[in-house]
Amino acid sequence: MSETPDSAVQTAVDATVRAYIEQHRAAFLDDLAEWLRIPSVSAQPEHDADVRRSADWLAAKLKETGFPVAEVLETPGAPAVYAEWPSGDPEAPTVLVYGHHDVQPAAREDGWHTEPFEPELRDGRLYGRGAADDKGQVFFHTLGVRAHLAATGRTAPAVNLKLLIEGEEESGSPNFRALVEAHADRLAADAVIVSDTGMWSQNTPTVCTGMRGLAECEIRLYGPDQDIHSGSFGGAVPNPATAVARLVAALHDAHARVTVPGFYDGIAELTDAERQLVAELPFDEEEWLRTAKSRAPHGEAGYSTLERVWARPTAEVNGIGGGYQGPGGKTIIPSSAMVKLSFRLVAGQDPDRIEKLVTEWVATQVPDGIRHEIAFSAGTRPCLTPLDHPALQSVVRAMGRAFGQKIRFTREGGSGPAADLQDVLGAPVLFLGISVPSDGWHAPNEKVEIDLLLKGVETTAHLWGDLASVRT
Repeated sequence: MSETPDSAVQTAVDATVRAYIEQHRAAFLDDLAEWLRIPSVSAQPEHDADVRRSADWLAAKLKETGFPVAEVLETPGAPAVYAEWPSGDPEAPTVLVYGHHDVQPAAREDGWHTEPFEPELRDGRLYGRGAADDKGQVFFHTLGVRAHLAATGRTAPAVNLKLLIEGEEESGSPNFRALVEAHADRLAADAVIVSDTGMWSQNTPTVCTGMRGLAECEIRLYGPDQDIHSGSFGGAVPNPATAVARLVAALHDAHARVTVPGFYDGIAELTDAERQLVAELPFDEEEWLRTAKSRAPHGEAGYSTLERVWARPTAEVNGIGGGYQGPGGKTIIPSSAMVKLSFRLVAGQDPDRIEKLVTEWVATQVPDGIRHEIAFSAGTRPCLTPLDHPALQSVVRAMGRAFGQKIRFTREGGSGPAADLQDVLGAPVLFLGISVPSDGWHAPNEKVEIDLLLKGVETTAHLWGDLASVRT
């Protein structure tokens, strides 16, 4: 069967993109290795100068790539990098790419086979801290946009392209929301692309469609003004350690559902189609349990393991304590006890509302004679992009052209700053990542698969034209 004119054009564009990537592959990898040599560890003050050096390096490299604007943005902590490249088309959509240039701590004695900040190319893989998380996935956008221009003959991207690369993600992004709010006008976009995520596996390319939100609190219960003798007073005054145990026991019902009234109100339930897409993934629960260092699955009744991790809200006890913890016995009623709780949230839940509901519920669980305090950390909102969103479909098509196979869908059970972009900018968040679980994020011997890294380049080379055509 002969190709249609449109498919013939696409085939020619695809071939040009691949040829351009192959031609510039070596220089691209050399540049990435140079960036990886900068130990931009945001969590360690002794590397503050390195984090700044990393930001300066990236801003200069983006200028070299062709971005007419590329600059370092200051925060009260580590610097971020902002860049933009207007399309020249007043009707073109605007796309903001998010990533981060800081990395986790790493040292040879942690179990690295090589020096973590001396990248090594071996067996089709690039080893080094930040290779996958997240410098490699940020950097593939530089070659991708150049391949896009080479294949289309354009002098500027088909979309108004912006980048925001923060420097504190590995330290909890303490200044990120304020940064986005302060520069909201410059960062305004029709869609946000987050390249700080991964795929199911090398053989199963996927697009992530959402992340859960987070609310965290610490609850302290106070009974007697000091530890008292359990023989003299036990059974006659309330025990805060018993009270905290009862509170934790009351947090879930027999079906592992959270008992806080109103907790599930308004959540986005999985559709039958979404559940089918999750079920199609090649999930090995036994292997997953081995990874989790656990012996049996557990969770809300009526949902699969992946559905529980990706699409259901949870309440977890992160820490609990009170009373004597040393060797042997000490027959006391302790004066205080505590518990730390975290709540993973899904679309339709608001961390501020969950804070209010949990605060009210805790007050009903504390017996007379026990005083309590509850303190919440800053919450993170969940984000979710519908499967039929035009911009998401553009990502799927671009990945499909690069990988030459069907693209499936996942979600992310964790939480991150992507929700701040969605919340402040009011734009859908789309996830484009090529990392795989074996890349070892945060672990010794972090690496990225070179073939997949270049598939990321190829995907972005196709993405900007596709997004421009759907006019998000």
